[in-house]
Amino acid sequence: MTVTIVLLILAFFLVVGLPVALAMAISGSVGLYMLGGLPFLEGILRTTPLSTADSYEIITIPMFILMAEFVILSGVANDLFRAASIWVGRLRGGLAMATAMAGAGFGAISGSSTAAAATLAATSMPAMLKEGYDPKMAGGVIAISGTLAMLIPPSIALILYGIIADISIGDLLIAGVVPGIIVSLTIIITVAVVVRLDKDAAPTGRSYTMREKFASLQRIGPMLVLFVAVTGSIYSGLATPTEAAGLGAFVAMLIAIWERKLTRAGFWQALRSTAHTSCMILFIILGAHVFGYFLTLSRVTNDLSAWIGTLEMAPLLIMCFILLGYVVLGFFMDQIAILILTVPVMLPLIVQLGFDPVWFGVIIVVTAEVGMVTPPMGMNVFVVARYTRRPLAELFRGVMPHVWAHLIIIALMTVFPALILWLPSTM
Repeated sequence: MTVTIVLLILAFFLVVGLPVALAMAISGSVGLYMLGGLPFLEGILRTTPLSTADSYEIITIPMFILMAEFVILSGVANDLFRAASIWVGRLRGGLAMATAMAGAGFGAISGSSTAAAATLAATSMPAMLKEGYDPKMAGGVIAISGTLAMLIPPSIALILYGIIADISIGDLLIAGVVPGIIVSLTIIITVAVVVRLDKDAAPTGRSYTMREKFASLQRIGPMLVLFVAVTGSIYSGLATPTEAAGLGAFVAMLIAIWERKLTRAGFWQALRSTAHTSCMILFIILGAHVFGYFLTLSRVTNDLSAWIGTLEMAPLLIMCFILLGYVVLGFFMDQIAILILTVPVMLPLIVQLGFDPVWFGVIIVVTAEVGMVTPPMGMNVFVVARYTRRPLAELFRGVMPHVWAHLIIIALMTVFPALILWLPSTM
């Protein structure tokens, strides 16, 4: 009965729009009070803030966010799109394919999905509309390409999962590399299929000489340096993810200085944005810890694991139902909230079923990408609509071919876990 009351309180708070951090903290506190009374609740509330912030891995989050702020300030994203458009712009739908490539590149130096979507909307949407692209198709590929930042390291979503699940963040970040490449290629292939079926969706572009193509690569040098500094140092074992995050923020600042884009006002704005976002994430983690204490003490996880153990179903079939549940949750909830709420409950079940927790982390992040572009919550679609002034219904229609393609990729990664686990196994 206590668990039911607390879950109903949580659902009510989420429906009325209370911030997820407060919703989890208040409902968890109510549950703890019902379990042990006021002294019990006060003891947990006194120690939880310190135990939440007193984690070496937490430093990774503000450092990667600061790195993304410096990257946006430097204008590297514009150079990524221009270079990609020179190489593939001649093809029908080439600018849309270049958007996917730029999204992958920006994801490798950002980690923020909404920042990637906003940057791509500002850079690639005007170029595609100028060339005569269907706004529906153009907006759809921008929204889905922005989600790559959730998967390709440095991924804030994977870092959060690692902190919640208490597993190696380095393994998680490296595990996102191959799936990130696969998803990027899937977006490009989807664009190719769409423009083949609908000739009016996108025109062919102008061709460039090889000299122009190789000259464009000079502008993506800073991105490669930053990628090697972060992902290369983690993969080689030269740095922990926390150290790599600090190194990445420093290198990104040097790039902004090299590009002569780092003013005093821009520097302080980057620090303010980083502090604001980091505090929001830490507040969510704090609320999740309070709610997690309630789940642990009420034995919800143990009871759910015992019930799953009585099911006469193959583990892979159970996993399919779990992933379907994540897809449905993505229709209504923010992806960080989904991770915070579900991982403490689901991870013991995943281990019990014999699945690798690193594999599960990457799979649910890829599944969360679907939620980022599906109604009614599709955050990336709302971001693209805000920056491009295009109707939401039009953008949601444009992104649907990519949603179906993503579901196929999720199925392949579920059946073939080596697609995710091979690269971290070579570290």
